[in-house]
Amino acid sequence: MSISFDKALGVHQHTVGVRGKRAETLASNLANANTPGYKAKDIDFQRALNAATSGAKVGLSRTDGRHISASTQVSGEQKYRVPTQPDTGDGNTVDAQLEQNLFMQNSLEYQASLDFLGAKFKNLSKALRGD
Repeated sequence: MSISFDKALGVHQHTVGVRGKRAETLASNLANANTPGYKAKDIDFQRALNAATSGAKVGLSRTDGRHISASTQVSGEQKYRVPTQPDTGDGNTVDAQLEQNLFMQNSLEYQASLDFLGAKFKNLSKALRGD
């Protein structure tokens, strides 16, 4: 009997990739908080998750034919965020406090997804050992 990792791991394998991409985007916003003209970006989590679970492939390359191919694609659908703060005069729309809060929330959700995946792997391991 074969094991389908897609069925066994559920949506959690996809959420990790989407949360990781969102963390990169939010970190980029924070890094450019003082860059004139920089526009804050974000990823629509639900849309990116739907794209990842629809069967699209990952933008990773296999360096060896024996490697397992990745099965999740995080859509690069970054959207510009509508600024919530008044214009500072330099055209930058990054609100550092908002970005830090969003980054922290995303990090907690990323960790929760990793915890769920860890529990899934633990249960799969128990099932394979017959515990």
